[in-house]
Amino acid sequence: MVASVKIDFVSDISCPWCAIGLKALEAALQNLRESVVADLHFQPFELNPDMGPDGQDIAEHIAQKYGFSQQQIDQAQQMIRARGAQLGFEFNLRSRSRIYNTFDAHRLLHWAGLEEAQLKLKQALLRAYFTEGLNVSDHAQLTAIAARVALDPKGAAQILASDRYGAEVRSAEQFYRSQGINAVPAIILNDRHLIEGGQPVEIFERALRQVAAA
Repeated sequence: MVASVKIDFVSDISCPWCAIGLKALEAALQNLRESVVADLHFQPFELNPDMGPDGQDIAEHIAQKYGFSQQQIDQAQQMIRARGAQLGFEFNLRSRSRIYNTFDAHRLLHWAGLEEAQLKLKQALLRAYFTEGLNVSDHAQLTAIAARVALDPKGAAQILASDRYGAEVRSAEQFYRSQGINAVPAIILNDRHLIEGGQPVEIFERALRQVAAA
């Protein structure tokens, strides 16, 4: 018997551990495909909601926000790159040099959910930012990324040129913060069980089994 598990994946596009967490979750779901099916929803969380339109140099941003030295930054990036490689995700540090505002990307993700293309767009956005180093706040690039996953580019451009879905994104962000979510990824199973961080595949498998059995 196959059990359906609702999964709310609270995350940001500019969060490397969110990319790692998603790949691990996908691997766990693939391993459990004969017993668990996911009702997966991506929920918005902005790590840097006040980031300006031009973004900020990554090393400068991390040093200012977390107080890391360049050596600590290099060590963290090497660990992230290694974890990504284990899961089949490429972090191309040479192509990515800036942090960007992600609000408009979250508006597109909300729309993609209505079009049943949310997972594909999320995957494409993560690849665009972490592997290709694209500016995920730039409307032209966001429109092109949407087109990659067969979303209507004209519709994407119209959404980005307006404030459509902005209220929905803000409301969702406020809801999850009110529930105590202050860091991502935060993965919520069936509205009750929280998994925090980019956990290994086996952690997701164990949690999914337990929730499905219940």
